[in-house]
Amino acid sequence: MTGTAQEPTLLRVARGEVLDRPPVWMMRQAGRYMKVYRELREKYPSFRERSENPDLAIEISLQPWRAFKPDGVIMFSDILTPLPGLGIPFDIVESKGPVIDPPIRSQDQVDKLTPLDPEASLPFIKTILQTLRSEVGNEATVLGFAGAPWTLAAYAIEGKSSKNYANIKSMAFSEPKILHQLLSKLADAIATYLCYQIDCGAQIVQLFDSWAGQLSPQDYETLALPYQQQVFRQVKAKHPEAPLILYISGSAGVLERMGQSGADIVSVDWTVDMAEARQRLGPDMKVQGNMDPGVLFGSQDFIRDRILDTVRKAGPKGHIFNLGHGVLPGTPEENVACFFETAKQIDRLLAASA
Repeated sequence: MTGTAQEPTLLRVARGEVLDRPPVWMMRQAGRYMKVYRELREKYPSFRERSENPDLAIEISLQPWRAFKPDGVIMFSDILTPLPGLGIPFDIVESKGPVIDPPIRSQDQVDKLTPLDPEASLPFIKTILQTLRSEVGNEATVLGFAGAPWTLAAYAIEGKSSKNYANIKSMAFSEPKILHQLLSKLADAIATYLCYQIDCGAQIVQLFDSWAGQLSPQDYETLALPYQQQVFRQVKAKHPEAPLILYISGSAGVLERMGQSGADIVSVDWTVDMAEARQRLGPDMKVQGNMDPGVLFGSQDFIRDRILDTVRKAGPKGHIFNLGHGVLPGTPEENVACFFETAKQIDRLLAASA
């Protein structure tokens, strides 16, 4: 399917068109750095209520759209959202993060997991995505997302965020059969979930394998890559027209392998120079990223210089401008505004500085 001028710019670039400037959005662009979000959070302290009540999730998703008009609007949700539909309950505790109790540690627990039926267990997703599509029209691309099998398995097995991933790595190296069964079940569920998001209105979906950067390249090839491929293969079979993005935090050591995942776009974090990332991924792979979110604490001149540098290094084709990770809490909103304003004028700024 080829793009048309009526389609939003982010979708057109993700499908291979060359435009005057790279489209721009921000990971975690809805959230804690925004005053309007913090005020809403005080009123509704439960994260799950904010992300699973359609009215609240829609409002939060649209807050940065109203403020900065990014080229992409991503639904406000969490990578753990689909887990209860498989039989893995979780809670998100403010300042502590996700808690899964009991964690998944046995063959019996893996055997009891059920296939995901998103229509039944995640009915709010349809309302959120359909409403976002109607709200932004063709002015922005609506993005959906999910956590990748390795990252969701890490949360499920550790029972919480982890610094060393001792429990999942112990299972990987001593009881690999159980882990591989869990990873495969998760891959099928995530593929079903992403297809459902596209059915409901998401135009692009991003797979977050946040913790795969904690794996050695050798273990990435066994524990992360095959299951990313399993997800993307199933989504492509059902929705060949929907561009797929893969993001991994701390991905410098596995960047080329990310290019083998089946993703159309590799989201690059800031630990790799964008020109080098381009070289390592090859001329046919589209890229997203990769400015350090910490830059947004600098002066506005500094922010502009870094944006120009990143966009120059990425080149004119197949680049979606973004941060290399999510926008940080405490980031000044006026600097986020500067980020978007600069990115939208980048063609003029590049011409002026040539």
